[in-house]
Amino acid sequence: QVQLQESGPGLVKPSQTLSLTCTVSGGSITTSNYGWSWIRQPPGKGLEWMGVIHYDGSTYYSPSLKSRTSISRDTSKNQVSLQLSSVIPEDTAVYYCNAVTYWGQGTQVTVSS
Repeated sequence: QVQLQESGPGLVKPSQTLSLTCTVSGGSITTSNYGWSWIRQPPGKGLEWMGVIHYDGSTYYSPSLKSRTSISRDTSKNQVSLQLSSVIPEDTAVYYCNAVTYWGQGTQVTVSS
């Protein structure tokens, strides 16, 4: 059973960089044909896909967030990381890690001074 666990600070100040980590257990992030996505849900809004890092390390980002988003991985720790730079209050959301039908429980991030 693959399990995903997001972690990171719950409060980030405007203009700073948001950094989150997704720790994967029960499976490898290098498993063929798997893509590990970051998805967020602002309060009162729908899910927004942010980007993905594939099993081979290749990445693809949402065009609307591409300039501020970076997804990386640490294969030795079986972790996938998200960085979102120059955050604004509208980046306040629950952030999820996802692969296929596997979801983390999500982590709340609030952007506020």
